[in-house]
Amino acid sequence: MSLTEIKRAVRELSPEELAELAAFIAEQDNAAWDKQMDEDSASGKLDFLIKQADRAEATGKLRDWPAEQ
Repeated sequence: MSLTEIKRAVRELSPEELAELAAFIAEQDNAAWDKQMDEDSASGKLDFLIKQADRAEATGKLRDWPAEQ
């Protein structure tokens, strides 16, 4: 099935079906994002973030997250 066919089929969904599909797509997108983050972390691609945080802490520039209100 092509993307064009999928888009056409989506236009024919009821509001309830569209909401279900949107939730499904969000779950799939979140899972893909989590997988990519895990892979990037395991491969060392995110190590620069730890180094930046260490430098910020060493120079007194690291701040705590704002307290929730």
